Amino acid sequence: MPDYASRPWLALYGDRPVFQRSTYDTALEMFDATVAARGGDIALRYFDGTATWTQLDHAADSLAAYLQVRGFRPGDRLAICTQNNPALIIGLVAAWKAGGCAALISPMSTAEEFAHLVGSYRPSALLALGDIYRDVARPALTDIADTWPVPIVVTASPFDGQRTDDPRVLGDPARHRPADTVDLYTLTATHTRPSIRRAIGPGDIAVLLSTSGTTGFPKGAAITHANLTFNTQTYRNWTGLGADEPILALAPIFHVTGLVAAVALSMHLGSPLVLTHRIQPMVVADAIRAHRPAFAVAAITAYIGLADESDLTADDLRCLRLRYSGGAPIDPDTAARLEDVLGGYIHNIYGQTECTSPSHIVPPGLRAPVDAETGVLSVGIPVCNTMVRVVDDNGDEVPAGEIGELVTSGPQVISQYWDNPAATAAALAGGELHTGDVGFMDAQGWFYVVDRSTDVINASGYKVWPREVERVLLSHPLVRDAAVVAIPDDYRGQNVKAFVVVDDAQDAAGSAPLTEAGLIEFCRARLAAYKYPREVEVVRALPRTATGKLLRRQLRA
Repeated sequence: MPDYASRPWLALYGDRPVFQRSTYDTALEMFDATVAARGGDIALRYFDGTATWTQLDHAADSLAAYLQVRGFRPGDRLAICTQNNPALIIGLVAAWKAGGCAALISPMSTAEEFAHLVGSYRPSALLALGDIYRDVARPALTDIADTWPVPIVVTASPFDGQRTDDPRVLGDPARHRPADTVDLYTLTATHTRPSIRRAIGPGDIAVLLSTSGTTGFPKGAAITHANLTFNTQTYRNWTGLGADEPILALAPIFHVTGLVAAVALSMHLGSPLVLTHRIQPMVVADAIRAHRPAFAVAAITAYIGLADESDLTADDLRCLRLRYSGGAPIDPDTAARLEDVLGGYIHNIYGQTECTSPSHIVPPGLRAPVDAETGVLSVGIPVCNTMVRVVDDNGDEVPAGEIGELVTSGPQVISQYWDNPAATAAALAGGELHTGDVGFMDAQGWFYVVDRSTDVINASGYKVWPREVERVLLSHPLVRDAAVVAIPDDYRGQNVKAFVVVDDAQDAAGSAPLTEAGLIEFCRARLAAYKYPREVEVVRALPRTATGKLLRRQLRA
């Protein structure tokens, strides 16, 4: 049996400390320190627009003061629903200044999802892009006005703070400024009353973030200031990023990876943060050439987009010396192709929303090993102060190399889901996060994630890991994307069904067009009899979250 308590992964740390302490107690203290030290430096680069740390501070102060005048109290929530825009950072800091927290809502939410989250978070105020308010938020708020009215609504435009007006991501240059809301750009330009600082501490909630929602309605992870400052420090210590090196927001900043690895890290270092509203490959390519970022974390789909849908060359990307991927698994063959095309190694990083982003990382200078049996690329080794165990269904630790559930504890792990004691008790019992991810640790301390426990297929008593079947499907030259789920079977209990996205082109050999029956035979020749899919369905695209996670529940439905 492995002694997880001895932390075999420490041998891979190099000269990094085994334990770290956060430099700051709260994220607002972290932000204030950067304003004091680097106030005149560039904080944000948004197309051709810039904002200094002092300008960002003044804008947040104006919004915080307005919220307080309108009755926003310590502990209240400011719901924020934007893309990768300066407005999100202004709102985040304003909520802290007013003594509250930010509840981030994905701009891809439907009206039903938006109403569910507002009903759960019960915010006192909303900051949203004008078109999102018009199309989604206003109808949702109208539907729940009797149960939870939101009295303060501020809207922003993605066109504010820049003059490029790039139609590739910003669309129609009309600025939506709904008459029944207060305009953020006007407010921050004209409001001069300072906010009244409210005391906040490390145990107070800094951000409410929705979990990925891959199995149903998302839960609200209550991320404290201590959680946020600890893992921001983790990114700084493990990457060695310098204060003058720009950070590219290549992941959505309304999700945990972008929030911590881009927004919070730039606040901690005083590094310029590069924003592009949306992650469109050619727009990102232009931003990389213009602003020369040194660091980015994103879902692997974002890197695939840069490789396949932009004109970036490896030489263009020399500036991006630290490339990390998280949020969705990486196929080793895909990683190798991207390294060849983009001219740099993409390191894995791993951690749920409940872990405030990283619990594991592939250290700079090391390459993640690939497990020979499963073909899975390692997600890395646990970061400082972090304990990870692999346990069986009874909660007992399993030997190295044996598959079980990953259970994580450390200063970055949340202590509760917002207003959800049942989910808290189920997933966070004893201060450990039961991740729901199935995987193993090798003898050297590298960790591997094989699948989600809820996605395992039981065919005639045999376990089938979807990613094992997906890897075989992706090895076919005409398969671009693949997902595998369980379907009921009267005799076997469950069978394997595959959904695939295929290329329209013929393969190099000029063989007959790819068929569903042909894919079944392709898998039958490469997998055990109980593993190969009995059904294959060709689809135009697979449903994924904004961070690239596959929504298998939609396929099962």
